Amino acid sequence: MTVRAAVYVRISQDRTGAGLGVERQEADCRALAERLGWTVARVFVDNDVSAYSGKSRPQYRALLDAIEAGQVDGVLCWHTDRLHRSPVELEQWITTCEPRSIPTHTVQAGALDLTTSQGRMIARISGAVARHESEHKADRIRAARRQAATQGRWSGGVRPFGFEADGVTIRATEAAEIVKASEAIVAGTGVRTIVREWNDRGLRTTFGAHEWTHTALRDVLMRPRNAGLMGYLGEIVGPASWPAIVPEATWRAVCSTLTDPARRTAPGNQPRWLGSGLYQCGVCGRPELRVGQNGRKKYPAYRCRLRENGRTSGHVLRRADVLDSFVERLIVARLSRPDALDLIEPELDGMDTTALHAEQLSVSQRLDDLAAAFADGAVTLGQLQTATERLRARQDEIGRDLAAAAQTDPLVGVVGTPDVASLWFGTREDRADGLPLGRRRAILDALVTITVHRTQPGRRTFDPSSIGVEWKRALPGDEPAAT
Repeated sequence: MTVRAAVYVRISQDRTGAGLGVERQEADCRALAERLGWTVARVFVDNDVSAYSGKSRPQYRALLDAIEAGQVDGVLCWHTDRLHRSPVELEQWITTCEPRSIPTHTVQAGALDLTTSQGRMIARISGAVARHESEHKADRIRAARRQAATQGRWSGGVRPFGFEADGVTIRATEAAEIVKASEAIVAGTGVRTIVREWNDRGLRTTFGAHEWTHTALRDVLMRPRNAGLMGYLGEIVGPASWPAIVPEATWRAVCSTLTDPARRTAPGNQPRWLGSGLYQCGVCGRPELRVGQNGRKKYPAYRCRLRENGRTSGHVLRRADVLDSFVERLIVARLSRPDALDLIEPELDGMDTTALHAEQLSVSQRLDDLAAAFADGAVTLGQLQTATERLRARQDEIGRDLAAAAQTDPLVGVVGTPDVASLWFGTREDRADGLPLGRRRAILDALVTITVHRTQPGRRTFDPSSIGVEWKRALPGDEPAAT
C-alpha cells in the first residue's frame, strides 16, 4: 500500500528571502520518505513564520485540512518544533491525527507515536520542553536588546532606512530624504503626500523593496535613531553610537505632530482642495466651506455646510478652481515682495534648548535613582508613585517645549527664493514639482484669512471684490481687503 506523505517545512526568520532554510528541510524530508518507502504527495511551506509568535500559519492550517479530508496518510517534518511550539497547537495536532492513525516522522527527533497514551505523553513532554526553550530564548533576546540599547549599540535586524547594513553607518542619500521629510512634516505637509512623492520617485523600503505606506513612513520618521537616540519598548534609554540624522528638537517636533490626536489621518478625510475647512463663510463667519458638485453644471464648488432657516442651499457658493487660483496668485504675489522675509515669525524667545536637554537627562537619571531607592527600601511605594508622577509630568513638559522650539514656520524655504511662483506652482502642467497641497494649505492658514461673501444675484463671472482678504502677519502696506 502506498503511503501518501505530506511534508511540512517552516523557518521562523528568512533574512535573505531566498527560502534556503525550508529548501534544506524539504530535501531532508524527501530523503526520509525514500527510506520509509513513502510517496511525497504534497509539500506545505510556511516561510518566515514563527510558531512561537502565535501568528497565523496558512500552510499549517492547510495541512490540518488535508489530514481531515483524508488526502494524506502520514506527515514528515524536519523536527517536531517545526510543527508546533505551544501546548494548544500540540493538542490540536493530537486531536486531528490520533483518530485517523496518521503517523508523524521527523528527520531529527524520530517518530511521533500518537496512537498510544505513552507516545502522546512523550509528545506532550517534548512540546513543553520546546515551549520552554522558546520562552527562554525570548528572555535572552530581550535582555540582550535591552543591554545593547542602554549601551547605545544596535542589536541587529533588517537594515534601517537611512543606514547601511551595519545599522550604524549613515547612508547619505536616504538620510537626506529623512531630513527633507521631517522638515516637511513640521511645516505642515501630510504623511500621505510624502508617501506618494517617494513612491513616484521610486524610493523603496528596506523590507524587500516594497512601496511606502502611511504606516511605514510614519514609523521611520518617528524612530529615535534619527535623532541619535536609543529607544527600547517605547522609552529613550540613552544616546546612540551613531550621529543624528536630524536634530533632536526636530525629531521631537515630528513625533509631536504625528501623534497629535487632532490630526485627521483617515484617507477619506484628507482635503483635496486648498481652502477646504480654511475659507470662511461671509454669512456665518465660520470656516465651513467644503467642495462638492454644483448641481447640473457638474463643476466643483465651495459651499458653506451650514443652512439658514427656510433655505435649502448653503450661505455662499463659489466655483472651487477659480477661487483657489485667485487665492494662490494673491499669496504668491505677497510672498514675492522684497519685504517677504519679514513675514517669518521669530523663534521662541527665552528658550534655552541646551538647558532643556540637560534637564531632560537629569530627570531620566532621577527616575532611575528613584527606582533603585525603592528597591533598596529607602523610599515607600507612595513616595515613589508621587515623585515619579511629578517627574514624568516634567518630562512631558520638556518634550513639548523642545517640540515647539523645532516647529518650522511653513513660510521658511519659500520666501526669499528667486522665483516664488515656479516653486509654488511648479514647472510641469500637472504641478507635480510644485509645493504639495499640504504645504500650501499650511502657508494659507498661517498667512491670511479668506472670507467668501455673497455676490449680487444673477452674477455669472468671478467677482474679486466679494473675497475678503485679511493678512494675519500684516506688514506696512498690507491693508485688509475685506468687503
